[in-house]
Amino acid sequence: MQAVVYIGDRLKALRIEQALTQEELADKAGVAANTVARLERNETEPHMSTVRKLAHTLNVEPVVLVKGASDA
Repeated sequence: MQAVVYIGDRLKALRIEQALTQEELADKAGVAANTVARLERNETEPHMSTVRKLAHTLNVEPVVLVKGASDA
């Protein structure tokens, strides 16, 4: 059985730390603003391709979003 991955809290914290709006992050990462909003609210589980795009845009390794900085 595969674990469910929610990245909302870490995604939001990193976005705010870099002074980006949800729309700005979405534009830079090439994903829909609606996707960023839903991920931050933990309403959906992200595709790994989306995690990679967001991590690259935020200048972190994907594992930081998936597991968190303290777990990486």
